[in-house]
Amino acid sequence: MALLGECCSAALQPAASSSHSSHRAVYLQVPKNKLIDIDFSDVKFTVKDGRKGTKDVLRGVSGRYLSGELTAIMGPSGAGKSSLLNVVTGVQVSGVTGTVGGVSISEAGGASGFRKESCYITQDDMLNPLFTVHEIMTMAADFKLGSSLSTKAKQLVIEDILETLGLTGTRETRCCRLSGGQRKRVSIALELIDNPPVMFLDEPTTGLDSSASAQVVSTLKALARGGRTIVCTIHQPSASVFELFDHVHVIAKGRTVYQGSALSVVPFLQEAELPCPKYHNPADFLMDVASGELGDHGTNLERLANAKEWRGERSIIKDPTQDFTDKGTRKAMVLIRKPTELDRFWVLLHRSMIQLYRDWTVTHLKLALHFVVGIIFGLYFADAGWDGSKTISNFGFFMCTCVYLGYTSMMPAVLRFPQEMNTLKKEQYNNWYKLRTYYIAFIVANIPVQMVFCTVFTSMAYFISSQVADWTRFVMFLSMCQLLSIMSESIGLFLGTTCNPVNGTFLGAIFIAVCMLFAGFLVFLAHMPTYLSWAADLNYMRYALEGLSLSVYGYGRETLECPRTEIYCHFRVPATLLSEVGMEDGRYWIDVSALAAMIVLLRLVSFVTLKRKVSCNTR
Repeated sequence: MALLGECCSAALQPAASSSHSSHRAVYLQVPKNKLIDIDFSDVKFTVKDGRKGTKDVLRGVSGRYLSGELTAIMGPSGAGKSSLLNVVTGVQVSGVTGTVGGVSISEAGGASGFRKESCYITQDDMLNPLFTVHEIMTMAADFKLGSSLSTKAKQLVIEDILETLGLTGTRETRCCRLSGGQRKRVSIALELIDNPPVMFLDEPTTGLDSSASAQVVSTLKALARGGRTIVCTIHQPSASVFELFDHVHVIAKGRTVYQGSALSVVPFLQEAELPCPKYHNPADFLMDVASGELGDHGTNLERLANAKEWRGERSIIKDPTQDFTDKGTRKAMVLIRKPTELDRFWVLLHRSMIQLYRDWTVTHLKLALHFVVGIIFGLYFADAGWDGSKTISNFGFFMCTCVYLGYTSMMPAVLRFPQEMNTLKKEQYNNWYKLRTYYIAFIVANIPVQMVFCTVFTSMAYFISSQVADWTRFVMFLSMCQLLSIMSESIGLFLGTTCNPVNGTFLGAIFIAVCMLFAGFLVFLAHMPTYLSWAADLNYMRYALEGLSLSVYGYGRETLECPRTEIYCHFRVPATLLSEVGMEDGRYWIDVSALAAMIVLLRLVSFVTLKRKVSCNTR
């Protein structure tokens, strides 16, 4: 359980004890943020450099970031500022030594002491382009606040945050239409819903003009005054933006060359006998010094930075609830219970369904293409279902169906998780939900859509090609196609969680080709060499092809018609075909069981590989 950390006016009115109290607004109010100071000591970070060598990215960096202050980690490119931020947040643990909060990083697993009370806003604003600002804020509120607040109260919290950050005018704007500065502020707004006492931001001003940068940094400073500890990396701010920072930590070549207030930079440089030129931006000059453009002064600056305190007076922390105390208002303390994973599952499922519906390239276009291709398949294999002289051609129709459904189900799945990896990584770090909840919601939302696509294609191709008009056989045929599609998607998800998109797409195409080779069509199972039969037994497409063949020709199918134009139809007896290709009658349910077992196994393996990939991306 937690207390909601923002004040917002609520429409809920308490029972009036007098005529005066009945006109008072009620405020959802909680105490000030929990004050958390971040201190770390002798942090070292080493990475591999080549096959045998190593490189020291951080070399014994120490520091302290105080609550109520806006801290900037600065330094030239490659200085180690992003690495320091990742170490302090606990994102980077491997290859790191030192202490955070007095606890060894290796023992604590990173910044575990405050990780659950912090949020990390990445440099790339990973906002779903298909949702409006209000929609993603509402979903974030459902993830963080649960059902202990009414829907109306949640909306009041959202409106208050949007107003605070100057986003009220973009409430109904889709994220794909937001400007760079608006996207940054929306990313901040999403994490403010549960009011974390510690906020980390990686390059929040990257890609913004000077005006938008000043607006974002001013917003962060105002939030810090509410008692939050806000730490961000920044490359080279303008003079006006630089003055907004309460505390500056400058890194050069993995070492601290300055740590103190922004206003103390000029005196610090004068004492180091590197006076900043008049009318020159101190931040620019400090970066020139740190990068070595004016000579190697790193050792001298490091000694001077550690020899004296340059921080200045601590910033005064403002109580964010104080603004309401002079308005004759009453405050209602609200106890917030974190939502259960089941509650978060329904939010994720709802989000996934809306996303699928609005992404026309994933749903509408794919549905239309399956419909059209199904008609083309049916026309191409016209009359193959009843014509005894076209039995082998109809067997080819089964194979083409397997390849089409396999390829169109596998390739989009290869790209699915890589496209969402950054968003997933951010939401995982910020404790929006557990990975298993996300994965189950994805499966529940995606499988029915996949089944609809398969049904549209199969229905068109099956009946237009004049397959047997028996509903039992059609359901058997369709069920096998559904299993094939889901299995192919499972392989695509596995490739997407183990390879990069380029390699995954290439391997997927190669895998489909190999599956075609051992499916039992190019070389019949009865003709396949014994020493390669194991490959067919492990091939999911073999079971699908066999299942499709049995659903149409197995279980006592009557003799097919032989056109008068044909002298002899060798495969007009279905049992003859099944015997020739090595697909014995009565194995349909074995094929179903084999495909179902493969799907379950591969989905579980895909979850393990996804969890490993998310873990690798966050460490």
